[in-house]
Amino acid sequence: MIRVGIGGWSYEPWEETFYPSDLPAAKQLEYASRQVTAIEINATFYRTQSAASFKKWATATPDDFVFSVKAPRAAVQRKDLREAAQSIEWFINSGVSELGSKLGPIFWQMAPYKKYDDAEMRAYFDLLPAKSGKLKLRHALEVRHDSFTDPAFLKLARERNIAVVTVESEKHPLIVEPTADFAYARLELTQSDEPTGYPKAALKKWLATARAWEKSGDVFLYFISGAKERNPAAAKAMLALLKS
Repeated sequence: MIRVGIGGWSYEPWEETFYPSDLPAAKQLEYASRQVTAIEINATFYRTQSAASFKKWATATPDDFVFSVKAPRAAVQRKDLREAAQSIEWFINSGVSELGSKLGPIFWQMAPYKKYDDAEMRAYFDLLPAKSGKLKLRHALEVRHDSFTDPAFLKLARERNIAVVTVESEKHPLIVEPTADFAYARLELTQSDEPTGYPKAALKKWLATARAWEKSGDVFLYFISGAKERNPAAAKAMLALLKS
């Protein structure tokens, strides 16, 4: 299945460009989750969320909806990633599993300065749990340094069934090669002067890529960053193309 979504659901400009004018803030997740098919939770990067919050978010969304969850800074932005074991354990045990069947991939975003070190990454991957209770976990890793284009890294990710995130941006390397039984992409070039964020031709190009990835498993496409006010429109335009 190809899922298309946005990052978060609380963003003030969306009150003008996405949400109905009379919609209470408390209903924004309920509304957003019926316009897109996945949401990447970013608040978890900045502070620990409670089990009650995860349960509340799961309850507010449709049965077939999915969340990706961004790992906290302490678990991804360290000089030596091998020291992140306690932070990873704390995060996984914070209540993520309360999302139940609505839990999509865990999203791990490396710092821009982090360079590829084979021994360090192997040890780090060992720290990423396969399960939380009875819930199977999937891991997606975004790398932002050119050193990670090393074929040895992609081979390692493939061996561990960890998806290397495809990021379309002006800052980071573009890696389009699938490395897991699912694919994860963050499209960060939405434009404020484009009503659908991305031109239709660009949306069609990414849809073709997503369909190719889908042959190997689920696909998660997020319109995020860039001209944020246009990200919901881009996601909705992509979903419309997907249905056509």
